[in-house]
Amino acid sequence: MFKGGYNIILAIFCLLTVIIVGNKITYIIGLKFIGDYQVYHQYEEWERKQLRDNPDYDNLWILINIDSKQLKVIDLDTKEIIKKYTVATGKDDTPTPIGDFKIVQKAQWGGSFGSRWMKLNVPWGNYGIHGTNKPNSIGRSASHGCVRMRNKDIEDLYSIVKYNTPVTIEGGPHGAFNYGFRVLNPGDKGADVQEVQKRLKIKDYYNGNIDGVYGEAMKSAVINFKKKNELALNHSIDYEMYEKLGITLME
Repeated sequence: MFKGGYNIILAIFCLLTVIIVGNKITYIIGLKFIGDYQVYHQYEEWERKQLRDNPDYDNLWILINIDSKQLKVIDLDTKEIIKKYTVATGKDDTPTPIGDFKIVQKAQWGGSFGSRWMKLNVPWGNYGIHGTNKPNSIGRSASHGCVRMRNKDIEDLYSIVKYNTPVTIEGGPHGAFNYGFRVLNPGDKGADVQEVQKRLKIKDYYNGNIDGVYGEAMKSAVINFKKKNELALNHSIDYEMYEKLGITLME
C-alpha cells in the first residue's frame, strides 16, 4: 500500500529509474507501468504514432553551431531547414563537445534540465540537449557542456525527434580542440583525444576505438608513433607530436 491509499501493480519491461513522490510518479520514458494508478506507454509506441502522424519527420538531422548559438533541424529528404532555435552552449572551461553523435535517450527530468532531456552518445561524458530553469542563459556560453534550450523549444524539438537521430556539433575557435592545444596524457577524454585517435588510425598506428578516451591501446600507439618520428619516448601528446601528426589549429 503506497501513501494516499493507492494500490499499484507495476510491470517493468525495461530497467529505468522511478521516483515516487507522494501520489506523483516521475519516470524516464522507456518504462511501462500497468496498474490501477496510471498506464505509461513505452516511448517506442509514442514514436511510431508520431512518425505515422508526421511522416515528414522520419529522416531528420540536428546541426548545432557553437559560435552562432543556433540549433537547426534539417529534413534530410528535402534538404530543408524545418526548425531553428537559439541555444546556450558550454563555457570556456566546460566546452560543448564537437563531433557527430546520436540521440540515445529521451526523458522528462525537470529541475535544471528543464522540461525535457535528450542524451547524446558522447563517449567521454554525459552530455545532452535539454531545457533550463535559467532562460536568460539562452544565446550565451553558459552551460557545463550541454546544449540548453528554452523549455517551449525543447518540448517542440522533443516531439519530432526519435532515437538515433544524428546530431552534429560544430564551431568553436579551434574545432575539436575547442580553445587550443592541451598536452594529453593517459586518462584524458575529449574531442581532441578523439581527433588524435583518428590521425593515429589513418597512419596505421592505432587500432582501438575512436571514443575520445586515452586508454591502453592509445598509449602503445603513441609510443610507436614517437619511436618512428624520433620524438621523446613518453605518453604525453604535446605540441611537437601534434605537428608530426599534421594537426594545426584553425584560425
